Amino acid sequence: MRLVQPRSISSPLYFSLSLSSTHLSIMALIRSSALFLLALYVFLCCSWRAVHGRRIMVGGWTEVQDVGCNDEVQEVGRFSVDEFNRKQHQEAEARGQGSSSNGGDLVFSEVVMAKQQVITGVKYYLYIEAFRDGFRQRFDAIVAVKPWLQSKELLIFSPSSGYRS
Repeated sequence: MRLVQPRSISSPLYFSLSLSSTHLSIMALIRSSALFLLALYVFLCCSWRAVHGRRIMVGGWTEVQDVGCNDEVQEVGRFSVDEFNRKQHQEAEARGQGSSSNGGDLVFSEVVMAKQQVITGVKYYLYIEAFRDGFRQRFDAIVAVKPWLQSKELLIFSPSSGYRS
């Protein structure tokens, strides 16, 4: 058996083989970068597409038009008040105070202003009018809605300090 001495790195054959594999690596990198840039361009273009007949940037807050006539927004507002009442009852029971110590339940009246943010689902920022013990009050609420999961989650519900009619 005869041992063959490996060619040196400076050998023309070794250099041409390594050059072509490097060349192929660079071409593959350029091709994958071009595909990435194309995908990014398509995503950005689609982000500005019309959603529900309006131009909405994905991730940006937009004001909901005709809130009083928008059944979906009014239903999300009603959900937020009901969920707030439910959480108040749970907290009162956990403290051993019963459900009557929270000053009475809120009664939903209407959503007077709303904004939406299209993300994974829709996040609603609502200015809600409700009554407690006959007195009108305004509240801020943020609700996350994921329609494909039939899921709604009340994220924030607090007395409003920013909305003036």
